Amino acid sequence: MRAARRLTATTTSLAIAVAGLILGTGTAAHAASCSQSYLPLPDPACQPGAYNPDVTQGTIDSTICVSGWTATVRPSTSYTNALKVQQIAEYGYSDTSTADYEEDHMVPLELGGAPKAAENLWPEPRYGDETASGKDTVENKLKKAVCAGTVTLDDARSAILTDWTTALSDLGLS
Repeated sequence: MRAARRLTATTTSLAIAVAGLILGTGTAAHAASCSQSYLPLPDPACQPGAYNPDVTQGTIDSTICVSGWTATVRPSTSYTNALKVQQIAEYGYSDTSTADYEEDHMVPLELGGAPKAAENLWPEPRYGDETASGKDTVENKLKKAVCAGTVTLDDARSAILTDWTTALSDLGLS
C-alpha cells in the first residue's frame, strides 16, 4: 500500500512539473535535437525567436527604452539554468559544463524578445570566435539605435534574427 502511494505521489509530482513547464514556457513541444552547424547562431528550427507582445514600436518609450526595464521581465536563473541543461543535451554539445554557455535570448530582451519562450532561448557558447559577450554588444547598440529613432524595432529584430554577427553592418551601424 505504501509503495502504491509513493508511486502515485511520484507520478502526480511529475505530472505537475510537466504542467508547470508547459504553463511556464507556453509550449509543450521542443525539438528533440538541434544542429550545431549554424554556430555561432542557434538552429532556426529550434530557436526561431519569439517576441514579447507588450513591446511594439508604439510602446518602446515605456518598455525597452526605460532604463532597467529588462530586469522587470528577465526570467529567473533557476528557470534558465534548467532550460540550459535540457538544451545543451538537445544540441549534443560534448562540453556539458553549464558555465561554458549563456542561456541567451535570440531576440534579446533589449529588443522585446519573449522572456521565457524556449523558442527564444538557447545555450550560446562562451567560447569561439563569435561569443555570447559579442552578441551582448550588438544587442546594446541595436537598442540604442531603436531608442534614438535611427532604426525601427522591426528592422532591428529582423537583423538580429537573420544573423546577429552582421546585424550592425546590415543596418549601417558599424
